[in-house]
Amino acid sequence: MMFSSLSRSLLTAAARVVVARPLPLLSSQGPARALTRSLWLHGGASITLRPTFLNPYRGFPAVSCGCGGLHTEGDKAFAEFLNDEIKEEKKIQKHKNLPKMSGGWELEVNGTEAKLTRKVSGEKITVTFNTNNSIPPSFDEEPQEGQKEGDEEPELVSTPNFVVEITKLEGNQTLVMDCHYPEDEVGHGEEEEESDIFTIREVSFQPTGDTDWKESSYTLNTDSLDWALYDHLMDFLADRGIDNTFADELVELSTALEHQEYIRFLENLNKFVKC
Repeated sequence: MMFSSLSRSLLTAAARVVVARPLPLLSSQGPARALTRSLWLHGGASITLRPTFLNPYRGFPAVSCGCGGLHTEGDKAFAEFLNDEIKEEKKIQKHKNLPKMSGGWELEVNGTEAKLTRKVSGEKITVTFNTNNSIPPSFDEEPQEGQKEGDEEPELVSTPNFVVEITKLEGNQTLVMDCHYPEDEVGHGEEEEESDIFTIREVSFQPTGDTDWKESSYTLNTDSLDWALYDHLMDFLADRGIDNTFADELVELSTALEHQEYIRFLENLNKFVKC
């Protein structure tokens, strides 16, 4: 009997304590922080946070696409800028389709890497280049005489280094020439009617079919090469279709490839920023 009375007294006291304690949901100071975060994650748009030092309004991400990533006002402005940039780049895109190389070259493209191949009288000739970092840096220069500051800027042109590989179909060695476009396009002969627009920088023999460059193979640097030997090397390339015409067409092709990749990069960046 005494035990039952004591139990009822304890239960009554506990009930009074529970009733006297204010519930977080009915607090006049707003919802609790943990509850608000829970509702926000489930799409509770009607909950409003009070700005604090740790949780100001401007730093609160607004997730609307469902990807769970961070989205800010800066991201929104960035995406709008990219949209405009993509439209402008497509507007000035010179080649919707890649230009063709004359001379029967077969083109293979893998991202920024490109390979041109042709076979001539028992020889296989391969030219490879990469459009990354192929546009020379532009420096701010003072306007020339008769040129106004508001005149249209010069067109960006891609001039990549390219490697020529010449393989005899019956041989086990490949003659490799590393070529590039000099900035000043100076030819090796002052009396030439037309200067070469590309130069040979290095020449080496490499094992046929080996994709890795053998550092143990002798490499000839043309900086200190006899002019007569250098001219014969240039004629050797010209006889195989690698001359100024080829170099001009390669610049046009590389420029189109680089611009194509730049637009694709902007589109991927825009998608990444949005989600």
